[in-house]
Amino acid sequence: MQLHDLAPAPGSTKERKRKGRGPGSGLGKTAGRGYNGQKSRAGGGKGAGFEGGQTPLARRLPKLPGFRNINRVEFVPVNVSRLELAYADGDVVDGDSLAAKGIIKKADALVKVLGDGELSRKLTVRVDKVSASAAAKIEAAGGKVESPC
Repeated sequence: MQLHDLAPAPGSTKERKRKGRGPGSGLGKTAGRGYNGQKSRAGGGKGAGFEGGQTPLARRLPKLPGFRNINRVEFVPVNVSRLELAYADGDVVDGDSLAAKGIIKKADALVKVLGDGELSRKLTVRVDKVSASAAAKIEAAGGKVESPC
């Protein structure tokens, strides 16, 4: 078998309709649109969302209130109480270790440590942001907060 021998199965393909190509084609003159009326015209028809003259759904529903900032940066919050339970003395807290312990879902997520709870362990924290109260608790416990915070 050669490449030029390949052909579709008999009856599996059909010619496209060539509308408006004369009376002999069977689709000449009105090109299958019938005679007069809105749907026979170019660009005719009602359009998406038309509901027969009834007020369309898009106009019946109220606009949503407020404003959504497209530049908003979302941080995953992690409290120091959670660090107290999950880490041992002298551990390093970063995205990889938080994801490994199941505290956050993705290691590359932006994390902010918040100051809810108590901390007695000496930890080195390397996350994206740390609140002032959390930084105070970490340093009071003997740990340190490193950049990029």
